[in-house]
Amino acid sequence: MGLIQRKEKDLTAGLALDLKRVIDQVSRDRGIDKQILIGTLVDAIRQAAKKKLGLKREIEVNYNEDLGEIEVFEFKEVVEKVKDPEAQITIEEGRKLDPECEVGDSLGIKMETSSFGRIAAQSAKQVIIQRMKDAERDIVFEDYKDRKGEVINGIIQRFDKGAAIINLGRTEAVLPVTEQIPTETYKQGDRLRAYILEVKKISKGPQIILSRTHPMFLAALFETEVPEIAEKIVRIVHVVREPGSRSKIAVMSEDRAVDPVGACVGMKGNRVQNVVQELRGEKIDIIPWNPDPAKFICNALAPAEIIRVIIDEVNRSMEVVVPDEQLSLAIGKRGQNVRLASRLTGWKIDVKSESKYDKSMRDGYQSLLQITGVGEATADALYKQGFQSAQEVIEASLEELLQIPGLSQKKAEKLLESASAFLNLEKQKDVLDKQREEETRLQQQEAAGEVEPVESAGGDAPASTEPEDQE
Repeated sequence: MGLIQRKEKDLTAGLALDLKRVIDQVSRDRGIDKQILIGTLVDAIRQAAKKKLGLKREIEVNYNEDLGEIEVFEFKEVVEKVKDPEAQITIEEGRKLDPECEVGDSLGIKMETSSFGRIAAQSAKQVIIQRMKDAERDIVFEDYKDRKGEVINGIIQRFDKGAAIINLGRTEAVLPVTEQIPTETYKQGDRLRAYILEVKKISKGPQIILSRTHPMFLAALFETEVPEIAEKIVRIVHVVREPGSRSKIAVMSEDRAVDPVGACVGMKGNRVQNVVQELRGEKIDIIPWNPDPAKFICNALAPAEIIRVIIDEVNRSMEVVVPDEQLSLAIGKRGQNVRLASRLTGWKIDVKSESKYDKSMRDGYQSLLQITGVGEATADALYKQGFQSAQEVIEASLEELLQIPGLSQKKAEKLLESASAFLNLEKQKDVLDKQREEETRLQQQEAAGEVEPVESAGGDAPASTEPEDQE
């Protein structure tokens, strides 16, 4: 039997020990306020007394701090002649206890707690233990409820349906499967650091949910490693992660003399390496934040070299042009680099190679020349004004076209009509081209014997396109 269990037994075994000493010690060991513990004892003894004596008996239970004991009093009415022995006492018997009592008084008679019996004492013990557990749960909840966002250490105690149960010392926490890094493996006894994601109060007590995949876990790790972040000199603006694979963290400095990236990297990379080691090899890109979205995106796509950035503020998207040989570097493995950069900056990013971009520009310029009534001078004027294809012309308003030097309203209206006609013709050509491609594909399959030739309803004879003669 442990020390705490012996104390709990002592509190109920007739209460013969010095309760004041025991209460003080249990309060220190369990971290429970003494008044909560005293109130629990009083309630437990009151229930035991009611169970022993019955609900109709008038009972009062108090803690006498001077004597260090629980006192139980049963109150009876002082009468001349007793009709109900459980609720009344004669004046003669009453004056033996209190010489000054009179008929009609309510006299408190002190009882021996040992008289409640074994069952009542056991009931009292159960109430005490339950109340102490409830008090401990409340204390744990109060201790952790404001610690959301902290990094905490613990030891993996066991697993429950894939979730790791982490021993934090005074309580346990849960690391759900969804909050575990996919590339990591855990085993019982492993020491683990995790981010306090949520603290909930449920019937079984406080439930502490941990995470190792949350972006702010990465931010919290950097805060522990980089004094400049803890001191608010360097600020983490945004973090995005693909847990276990790669992360990007944007940082800025409140002091121009402090390089935010250098502060996070540390001497010989020791600071960032400590974080990488904690995350079992997850790659981390530390990026300087910039208020200019184009510059910020260029930073986010590093180390790829950016040749040109075309911004579409309405759709919050950017077209980024890179050298042909750096296209795969900018996009990253399975598009990871550009995907993370897009999430970090909040802009949709379309990465194109230089040769593909140049081709699209040439094709766009050629489409302008193919609009009826547009010569090189008009095409150049449109191009300089930002209209780089016939599609962009048709999407423009008349007011926008009138901003082009030398373009009258009549000519602008004619330009819109011609551009619309040209695009409709192009669409028709595309439909015809697709039909021809499909016909060619079917003919090739028929020739190869992959499909049966389509026969007419009349057998081998070809279907006639002329109406039949009617008699």
